[in-house]
Amino acid sequence: MKSHNVDLDKIEQAVGMILEAVGEDVGREGLQDTPKRVAKMYAEVFAGLKEDPKEYFRTVFHENHEELVLVKDIPFYSMCEHHLVPFFGKAHIAYIPRDGVVTGLSKLARAVETVAKRPQLQERITSTIADSMMETLNPHGVYVMVEAEHMCMTMRGIKKPGSKTVTAVSRGVLETDDIKRSEVITYINMN
Repeated sequence: MKSHNVDLDKIEQAVGMILEAVGEDVGREGLQDTPKRVAKMYAEVFAGLKEDPKEYFRTVFHENHEELVLVKDIPFYSMCEHHLVPFFGKAHIAYIPRDGVVTGLSKLARAVETVAKRPQLQERITSTIADSMMETLNPHGVYVMVEAEHMCMTMRGIKKPGSKTVTAVSRGVLETDDIKRSEVITYINMN
């Protein structure tokens, strides 16, 4: 059975093999349906693989506004491509429209979700969102900041729960104008 070009049967087999490899009895009651549940979960959490975040920025409106637009604290969940364990946090997206071209606020959140729903790196999420906006909306500038806790640092390896990774990307005027960029960061840090 395939779902959104995801081979659920292959995932089920692989999960069963992993459970057997770590010494589990895949036939015991609590694990009997685990491979099937994991396959369905992977289809959901990797649904962004076939989506392009630029598509969300093709719907635009024209408004006499060429000042800062900021949507902050957009929650997201992703899967670290190095260990296939989750990382999660929030994204903050700011842009300065050019020629009054604005996009719907929900489109920013949809782009975050699409980019996060694939095996991913936090750095790539940050730059992909910024670059998609620059290419599609052609704003004066874009600033994207992502804050996340990575389970690969919490449950394995160094084991430092609560530590956060922050990545930021600035493009256009928000890359070259220190005052405008500082204004965005101030607004992001406001409660």
